[in-house]
Amino acid sequence: MMEMLPITLQQLVFLLILAGGLYLFISERVRVDVSAMLILLALVLTGILDEQEALSGFASEPAIIVAAVFVISGALGATGITEHVGQWIGRASGRSEARSIAVTMPAVAAMASFTHHVMVTAMMMPILTRFAREHGLSASRLLMPMSLAASLGTCLTLVSAPAFLLADNLLERTGAEGLGIFSITPIGIALVIIGVVYMLLARWLLPKRGAGSGDDGYLRLDRYRTELLVVEGSRWSTRPLAELEKALGDRFRLVGWMRDDRLRRDLGPQSPLISGDVLLVEASADALASLHDDPGLELYAIARFGGKDDDEDGEGEAQLVQAVVAPGSEFIGRSIRELDFSHHFKAVIAGLWRREGHVARRLADARLREGDLLVLWGKPSRFAELATHHGFLMLVPFAGEAKRRVRAPLALSILGATILAAVTGWLPVPLAFLLGAVAVVATRCVDIGQAYREIDVRVFVMIAGVIPLGIAMEQTGTAGMLAGGLEKMVAGWPVLAILLVLFGLAALLTQVLSDSATVVLLGPIAVHLGQSMGISPTPLVVCTALGAVVAFLTPIGHHGNLLILGPGGYRFGDFMRIGVPLTMMIALVSAWMTRWIWLDGPMLPGMG
Repeated sequence: MMEMLPITLQQLVFLLILAGGLYLFISERVRVDVSAMLILLALVLTGILDEQEALSGFASEPAIIVAAVFVISGALGATGITEHVGQWIGRASGRSEARSIAVTMPAVAAMASFTHHVMVTAMMMPILTRFAREHGLSASRLLMPMSLAASLGTCLTLVSAPAFLLADNLLERTGAEGLGIFSITPIGIALVIIGVVYMLLARWLLPKRGAGSGDDGYLRLDRYRTELLVVEGSRWSTRPLAELEKALGDRFRLVGWMRDDRLRRDLGPQSPLISGDVLLVEASADALASLHDDPGLELYAIARFGGKDDDEDGEGEAQLVQAVVAPGSEFIGRSIRELDFSHHFKAVIAGLWRREGHVARRLADARLREGDLLVLWGKPSRFAELATHHGFLMLVPFAGEAKRRVRAPLALSILGATILAAVTGWLPVPLAFLLGAVAVVATRCVDIGQAYREIDVRVFVMIAGVIPLGIAMEQTGTAGMLAGGLEKMVAGWPVLAILLVLFGLAALLTQVLSDSATVVLLGPIAVHLGQSMGISPTPLVVCTALGAVVAFLTPIGHHGNLLILGPGGYRFGDFMRIGVPLTMMIALVSAWMTRWIWLDGPMLPGMG
């Protein structure tokens, strides 16, 4: 039997705090960031850590890099880069299921290498679902490979997953050489290739199901009908329509072109825009917000009626809101022209969304129906009457965000310079990404308010809170004690088998904990195990982090899987059926390649 090592009082207290923290993380009785703060306070109050050690996580490199990456990701989204890439993927996917998987997975993995994988999954989900519907494919056959690729893509660079940043921080604290930004890239490339090949060969395992009936309506919210006025002296004047369409992306469609109050059917994409032209268009929410913010264009209804009554009292700046026409509303059957909103409600109807059915070419001629969604423009004080009016079901802020597409090249340049500065060592990695985040805000690639909103505070606080947990595990000797027990269990085992054990432990634990918490818990044990075996702890820690990040076993193991669960119509067992064989292959490749890179092991069986 294994001899039990004596446990000190401090270790016992730490284990009790750890057990309580694990219970909070697993039960989710409170949010994960609050759980991390409770653990941190418990470590301070019991004297295990002092104040400086407890707060060190907030100034740590992982926390700074994660916050900066969120801001840079937000800039890529705000300038339309991620949306443009996603639409290109949809076009390049052709019409076959196999080609869609082969194109989507590498592209999504590449996007996830420098942005948050959940953001990539959220962006690609409606694109792929719409693509599947248009080509008669099952969305469930595309969404799971996409989510898998987003998870595997986080292994392409050090900065895309908090778990790898925590692993790097742990290695540096123990005196080992830290990881470079592309240290894990060879492993990531191998895992992406294996994932793509596996999904192509085993796609018959994927279920053929569609999304629920409510998803179709959600995806069709990209068809707001509105009218645009080309402003006199605008940057679009004399430029062809094709340039405007290219700037706004695919979610913009011309319905009609008015010039001199006449519908012109002889004007096309190469025809120049002229001041005073009115474009009748269908646009997505984001495109509609972008058009509203473009100084060269105006929403026609606002330009015509928005200037009235400006001298009347009205607090706050004018804004866009949405209102749903209620059943039995007095507005049903009446045209927008007849309602004269600008006179009766001091608001302007700037856009209309309808689930199905014909909409008149001119917005003013559209007769309202139950369930129509109106985009209204006005000052907040003027919406008080509308908010309580029985003709509307609700009044909520407009959901679209303007895309700053003209700054897309600048955002890409800043991202490239950030990566170059980090890779070449010209700047430390945290400082390089912090500088990149400041640059995208300073150059107005993303609004400062939106930049702060992009930072997932829960992730930031959780990372800052769990880093002291790792420090406490080392200082109390708990890590050494657990590593000693594990060392006795695997005594005489080959290094490859030990790496597989660490990967497996992390893969199982990350199904109930976050990848960050898993690395903080198992990372110190891996370090002590490597030191006691007389080998570099780097491959052990990296393999542990890989197990925490890419174990594709259940839908609760990754937030991206939770996003696709409903739209793909998946069941819990679908992930197990696909994920168990794949995770076993990933574990073997991860262990093999970490041994090859850091322990000079053989690249191929039978070599070296």
